[in-house]
Amino acid sequence: MKQLIPALAISFIAALSAQSAQAALFHPKTHTLANGMEIVVIEDHRAPVVAHMVWYKVGAADEPPGKSGIAHFLEHLLFKGTEKVPSGQFSKIVARNGGRDNAFTSYDYTGYYQNVAKDKLDLVMGLEADRMVNLKLTTADVITERAVILEERRSRTDNNPAAQMREAMNAAQYMAHPYGIPVIGWKHEMEKLELADAVSFYRRYYAPNNAVLIVAGDVEASAVFAMAERHYGPLERAQTPPRRRPQEPPQLAARRVIFKDARVTQADWRRGYLAPTRTAGERQHAIPLSMFADLLGGGSTSRLYQALVVEGKVAASAGAYYSATGLDMGRFVLYATPSPGVSVAVLETAMDKALAAALKDGFTGKALERSRTGLLAAAVYARDNLFTSPRIFGDALTSGLSVEEVEAWPNEVRVVTMEQIMAAGRSVLVPRRSVTGLLLPAGGEGK
Repeated sequence: MKQLIPALAISFIAALSAQSAQAALFHPKTHTLANGMEIVVIEDHRAPVVAHMVWYKVGAADEPPGKSGIAHFLEHLLFKGTEKVPSGQFSKIVARNGGRDNAFTSYDYTGYYQNVAKDKLDLVMGLEADRMVNLKLTTADVITERAVILEERRSRTDNNPAAQMREAMNAAQYMAHPYGIPVIGWKHEMEKLELADAVSFYRRYYAPNNAVLIVAGDVEASAVFAMAERHYGPLERAQTPPRRRPQEPPQLAARRVIFKDARVTQADWRRGYLAPTRTAGERQHAIPLSMFADLLGGGSTSRLYQALVVEGKVAASAGAYYSATGLDMGRFVLYATPSPGVSVAVLETAMDKALAAALKDGFTGKALERSRTGLLAAAVYARDNLFTSPRIFGDALTSGLSVEEVEAWPNEVRVVTMEQIMAAGRSVLVPRRSVTGLLLPAGGEGK
């Protein structure tokens, strides 16, 4: 009986894992317009609302040299106006119709969305199609909005020592690749962005053949395809250039960034490693590496938290994070905040010891199954939020993945082995390929 119980438990976990993998699927329906625009529809009839999102396959890493911040700048400028929609009226029209809208820029994409009642989908689709090709900008628009993004940089980065340290670490991690340039841009380059820069970037990249339309909610896919044909179908393709970016050379020595500032009241430690994604580098490691990150530093039961916070009491917090999506090589990051009275040097020694033990000894089978179940459960919970699914697909499709690869993720997680997880961790977490960052008070320790 004692032997039977563990066997039954393992069988139950395996069955639950298989069910979770199936429940995590979104079952999207797809279509491509003649002009090259990709469409993904995720039907969800639980409430009469819709999320309408347009993702462009262009981000900060695609900017011309010396024009950092232009992708994010254009995101702001797209709310100015067209012949049909006067400047500043776009969001007001959406709000008057009971919806909300916004936009965002990352390294690999720029996205725009509206969350509205289902009967307003035709309205917002028409608005978005209009500004895809008919944006009208003036020098006054550029001057006004340039001041806005410069203030955004001042408030979020220049006045934040932690953000400045992370920016410096990122630049040290990516010495050749544009991922080392901040999405918002370098201040001295942002100050010189002009009308011609915005118009050139817009005409080059904003076109249906460089965009993905994702609609999720209380809709029928066939109706969405027909509506998209009406609004987006007449738009002409553009000669969008291929996404060729400089790549990182092999890192031969560990790098270190020490940032001291009088405004720092709490020291911070972190370390980054270049890591493959599902579309770059040793791709076979990407999904196992997601599980390695969860096992190593994904919460209060993780190896780092237990070793540094619970048992060692040298850290107030500790963990790890990693994203498997990204057009090019990504990052695996460790982080920790020292406990009161504990030096960063002592914390770092404890971190190195805990990391070495994890890489040498691995994790228990129980911990692996708990992690697997947790990841699959999180994917299932993502279906409960109407606005999560289009973000998952948009992030993936603009980073080189296909719809089929997104849907395959749960089943791939279900079959990952401990051997694959450890191979991924040992391949990536190599000391000489790391960048360590210390955030310290002015006059604080620097070792």
